[in-house]
Formats: sequence, C-alpha cells, structure tokens
Amino acid sequence: MSPMQEFTGLTDEAIRTDILMLGRPAVLRGLVSSWPAVRQALESPAALVAYLRQLDNGGLVDAVMTPPEVAGRIFYKPAMDGFNFLRNRMPLSAVAEQALRYAAFPQPPAVAAQSALIRDCVPGFSTENPLALLGDAVLPRIWLGNAITTPTHVDEWCNIACVVSGRRRFTLFPPEQVANLYIGPLDYAPTGAPMSLVELADPDLERFPRFPQALAQAQVAELAPGDAIFIPPLWWHHVESLGTLNVLVNYWWNATTHGQHADASAFDCLMHCILNMRELPAETRKAWGALFEHYVFGPQETTTEHIPAARLGILGTLKAEDRARLRAHLAKRLNSTT
Repeated sequence: MSPMQEFTGLTDEAIRTDILMLGRPAVLRGLVSSWPAVRQALESPAALVAYLRQLDNGGLVDAVMTPPEVAGRIFYKPAMDGFNFLRNRMPLSAVAEQALRYAAFPQPPAVAAQSALIRDCVPGFSTENPLALLGDAVLPRIWLGNAITTPTHVDEWCNIACVVSGRRRFTLFPPEQVANLYIGPLDYAPTGAPMSLVELADPDLERFPRFPQALAQAQVAELAPGDAIFIPPLWWHHVESLGTLNVLVNYWWNATTHGQHADASAFDCLMHCILNMRELPAETRKAWGALFEHYVFGPQETTTEHIPAARLGILGTLKAEDRARLRAHLAKRLNSTT
C-alpha cells in the first residue's frame, strides 16, 4: 500500500481548487485543529464527553454494539443471514459514556453511534466547530465509539471527514478495483453501503485470489485529532477507529454542476439499470453500453454540438422545475411497470 498524499496549511480556496476539483484522495493535516472539541479531546476523553454532554439535546441516535469476540469489526453473521451487531437508539452522550466505561475492560464489546446528523443531537456543535470550507448547506454528521472497524465500503458522494478524538486509519481503493474487492450484496449490507467481504487484516486469498491486485493500488493514512481526509466519490474505504474514544465529523455532498447535495442518488440509477438490463442478451447490453458511454460518461460536447441550443432538452442545462417534472415522469413510469 502507498501513503496518501498529504497537505498542511492550505487556504479554503486552495483546497477547493487543488484538492476537491482534482477528485483524488488527500489528507489535510490540522484542518480542524482549532476546533474547541479537538482541544477538549486532547485534554482527555472524559473532557470531550463532558463537552458533548453539555451540547446534547437528548435526541436519539442510531447506535450499534458488537460482541467482544469479533474485535469491533462490523460485518455479517457467518452464514450472511444477519449482521453481527445489535442496534439501539439512545442519546449521543450515553454512547460516549458507554465507550468510556468500556475503556477499563480487557476485551470490551464495541459500541458506536453512526452517521448522526449533528443538528438533531448536539445542535450547538456546528456553531462552535464550523467548517467554513463547505458552507452551511452541507450538513455535518457525527460518528462516535470505541475501537471499531467498518470494512471496505463505498459512498457515492464527496466526503470530508474530520477527526476530533482518537486515531483513525483509512485504507482507500480506487473505484476501478471493484472487481478485486469481492463486494457483497448491493441491497443487503451491514451499514447500508455495499461492502467488501474481504477481511483486510487477514485476507483469505484462496477465496479471494484477486484481492492482492486491489491491495497493490491501495492508499493508506492514519489521522490524529485535528486532521481531516478527503474521500472522492466511489473510492472504496476501510476505516479503523483505534482509540478508546473515537469521534469523527464528516460532510457529504453531491458534486454536481447544478449544486445538488447528498439527496440525489446515482446509486438509484445503478439499481434501476440492474433491474432493467442485467437479463438482456450480451449484445444488447453491449449496445446499451455504447449509448451510456456517449450520453453519460463520454465528452459532453460530442453529444450536443450539432443540436440547436433551443432544442437540447434533457441534454441541456435543466431548470429546477424541469428536473422535478422529469423525476415525476420517471416515478410514474416506475410505478406503472409490472
């Protein structure tokens, strides 16, 4: 594995132009080191928990617990007939206090609050710990727990993740390594996101012989409190929380030219294509591939240069009302298909 590219002291504008626009993974050392929450974490885990408790409005967050014997790895049960953790709903500070108590255990269960919208559980956190780089439209989420591992999975949005407490090791794989990662079911995954079945720390190379090809393209970085990482869309990432109390704040957004955020999903399109195209004859699938390459993945100018601007239709720049009308049409078509 190769070390990830790192940057220190960049301005917000430099991050936007030199990091985000290029679409490559990057570590941003010290990006949020001035946050009050980071300073509390560096004082002690107990100080950070006390800080979060003051901000906690009692809103319930999604929490998970794994048994000690799985060493914090969120995954399927052996027969893939369920998941190896229990779910619960509780206040964020209660999860934090639970993680603190488990620090005294020689082999504790793992507990974690995952992807909780900060506005719903600790609403004052964002005001005191802002990320001006992205603006207020991108809503932050908080992840909190003890030593826990989320196996290699994928998200479809741009992601900046900021470490507040503990240390996190990120291992990233390029999107084109998907075939070498042995992805599990798309519609049945422990965290909702498609997940690799390969255990990174101890890969079964008889069952997953192509995995070394993915590993050769991997990038790895370990982040400390105050550091951040940029994960581009569809880069597979394996995340290990290494401390007794780990807190991370992340920001997801959809980098479209018309300014949509993380509420518009291209993954829905993938599922629709699988539903409608997977069983077509091979030559027909190949023909559809040519159309997708031309209209979706190829250079946009070649699709429109010969059409008058007034007649571009869906190939042009759509207004919000046009997008809404098209979505309504597609929804009607989906609902009428038997």
